Amino acid sequence: MTAAQRGDSVAYEKLLAELLPYLRRFVGRRLIDAEAGDDVVQTVFLSIHRARHTYRSERPFGPWLHSVARNAVIDHVRVRARRGRRETSLEAEGVPEPVAAEEAAPPAGLSPELARALAALPDGQREAVVLLHVEELSVADAASWVGISKSALKVRAHRGYRALRALLGGEPR
Repeated sequence: MTAAQRGDSVAYEKLLAELLPYLRRFVGRRLIDAEAGDDVVQTVFLSIHRARHTYRSERPFGPWLHSVARNAVIDHVRVRARRGRRETSLEAEGVPEPVAAEEAAPPAGLSPELARALAALPDGQREAVVLLHVEELSVADAASWVGISKSALKVRAHRGYRALRALLGGEPR
């Protein structure tokens, strides 16, 4: 990145090529829609390009990149939530059939036991826990995404945590 800041276009191209697989995984773990994931990766690259002058070479590159990518994901989630509250799709074709909880792929990086316990939770509780702890959204963003108040999301998450503790053999509080 330092060489790219100095105008080395070959180094900049190499940097972007090396970042592509990492960013696809990073964004893919946080978004369900693959097409939206590609759009967010593009947005990350645009953000990197526009903000490359803000990178300070005396600091590690990873945290700077992570914050740029995380902000792009959060912005996408916020826009999608706002749009979802305003718009209704009239398109009935092309809508996938709902997938049963047992058939849904577990979120990446979770142990099989935790994935099974999450699948056993009621939809609202599972959604709250996943958004807060797997997707790493803030309470405000997750509540906006789901379309409920922050308090309601916290209640769902708390009930989900309690149910997970019981399912995984921990003692409920």
